[in-house]
Amino acid sequence: MTSVPVRREPPRFRVLEVARTVRRGPRLVTVTLRGADLEGFEPGHPAASVRLLLPDPAAATLALPMWNGNEFLRDDGGRPPLRTLTPLRFDPDHLELDVEVVLHDGGTLSDWAASAGAGDPVALSGPGRGHDVDTDARTYVLVGDESAIPAITTLLRAIPDATEIVAIVEVAHPDGRVELPEHPRLSLEWIDADPTEPPGSGLVRSLALLRPDPETVVWAAGEAAAVQRMRGVVADTDVVRSRTVIRGYWKVARAERGGPPS
Repeated sequence: MTSVPVRREPPRFRVLEVARTVRRGPRLVTVTLRGADLEGFEPGHPAASVRLLLPDPAAATLALPMWNGNEFLRDDGGRPPLRTLTPLRFDPDHLELDVEVVLHDGGTLSDWAASAGAGDPVALSGPGRGHDVDTDARTYVLVGDESAIPAITTLLRAIPDATEIVAIVEVAHPDGRVELPEHPRLSLEWIDADPTEPPGSGLVRSLALLRPDPETVVWAAGEAAAVQRMRGVVADTDVVRSRTVIRGYWKVARAERGGPPS
């Protein structure tokens, strides 16, 4: 008999509701969540993650899933509509938390965010791992597509003013560009994705043109196949491996069924 691996149970779900939504740009919406269950919530390090449980359209109420030792499942054994997002502004006085969602056609999360209204139920678990900023680093390289914009936002706010930052962001359409936090030593490159190429191709090329020194911190996130190529690019440099954080946020095959999970 094949044993099922047992994983550490994630933080409990906090039952919340939508307070409001605000468009940060034509393709990005900020959703503010609120509720007494946010009491004691800690957003964690920059670029951390939270699991968002969306309402099941087929159910009358928001039903919390159960942890089976490996994953969350509904009572009927099906997988609940869970998406992973970056926690942004947290207001402990008013018990509010902002998350951001990329809008695109046909995505479960995108459709929910586009139509969400005040009082709509939702639940949240987290936070998960974030990035412990190296305050002594001379240079940071931040690379990501639209799904990584919220995480890059938190990193720009946390990296010291004395640190040089090179940020490269790829958007599927020019209107995906948004205002990012100011930083006195930020060099920002926006890339408009070529729809004839795999997602993240522009990011891989731009990253390959950089020749960072061994002590540079490289943080990258985006489509899974693209970040795998980025790993290869960084491996060919002198950057110390322990100073790289490269994460896949979504897969293009899933995008074809609904888009990136942010």
